[in-house]
Amino acid sequence: MPISRIAVGSAAEAGQADALKAALAEFISMLIFVFAGEGSGMAFSTYIDILLSHVLKLHKLTDNGSTTPAGLVAASVAHAFALFVAVSVGANISGGHVNPAVTFGAFVGGHITLVRSILYWIAQLLGSVVACLLLKFSTGGLTTSAFALSSGVGAWNAVVFEIVMTFGLVYTVYATAVDPKKGNIGIIAPIAIGFIVGANILAGGAFDGASMNPAVSFGPAVVSWTWDNHWVYWLGPFVGSAIAAIVYEVFFIAPDTHEQLPTSEF
Repeated sequence: MPISRIAVGSAAEAGQADALKAALAEFISMLIFVFAGEGSGMAFSTYIDILLSHVLKLHKLTDNGSTTPAGLVAASVAHAFALFVAVSVGANISGGHVNPAVTFGAFVGGHITLVRSILYWIAQLLGSVVACLLLKFSTGGLTTSAFALSSGVGAWNAVVFEIVMTFGLVYTVYATAVDPKKGNIGIIAPIAIGFIVGANILAGGAFDGASMNPAVSFGPAVVSWTWDNHWVYWLGPFVGSAIAAIVYEVFFIAPDTHEQLPTSEF
C-alpha cells in the first residue's frame, strides 16, 4: 500500500542544496503560472469594462467578466499554456509540481518526503503571493480577485467539484510523469497536465472558479484579503489528490516496479 512508503525525512534535508534549489524552482514556476493565469482574468475583466464603458456607456457592469463563456475560454487557454511552461521549466529541478495538491499526492505515494513537501508548499504559496503583489503593483492597484462560489453553488458542492477536478489532474500527473512504466509518454507530461487543467476550468470555472490548486487560491486571497469559503480550495484539492495517488499506486504501479523517484524526475 502507498501509505507504507510515506517518509517523513530528516530535518537536515531542509538545508541541503538540492532541496533549496528545488524549492526555489517551485517558487519561480508558481510565480510564472499565477502571474499569467490571474493576470489573464484581470486583463479580460478590464477589457470588458473598457469596451462597455465606450460602447454602452456603462461602468463596472461585469466585475466577474472572467466567468462569462468568453472569459472561461480565455482563462482556460491562459492557464493551460502557463502551466505547460511552469511544469516544463521546473521538471528537471523540482519535478515541476507547481501545486501543493500535486506535492501532497507525491507524498502520499511515497515519492517525496514530508520535509521536502513542506519546503515545496512554502515556496509555492510565496510564489503565488508575490505574483499577485506584482500584478497589483504593475496594474496600478487593480484587484486580484479571490476565488469565490457562484450563486446557487454551496460550499460542499464546490468541494466535490474540486475533488473530482483535482483527481483528474493528479491522476494525469501519475500516468504521465510518475509511473515507472511511462516510457516516452513522459515527454508530453507538461502538455497533458496543462490540457487537463484547461479542460477542468471550462467544466468547473463557472461554478467555483476551478482552482485545483491551493496556492493559486491563496495568493489572491492574501492580496485582496478575501477568505470566504477559502477552506474549500484546500480540502477539495488535497482529498482529490490523495484519492488519485492511492488509486494509481494500488491498481497500476505494482510493488515490484515501484521506485523512489529522484527530484530530477518528479
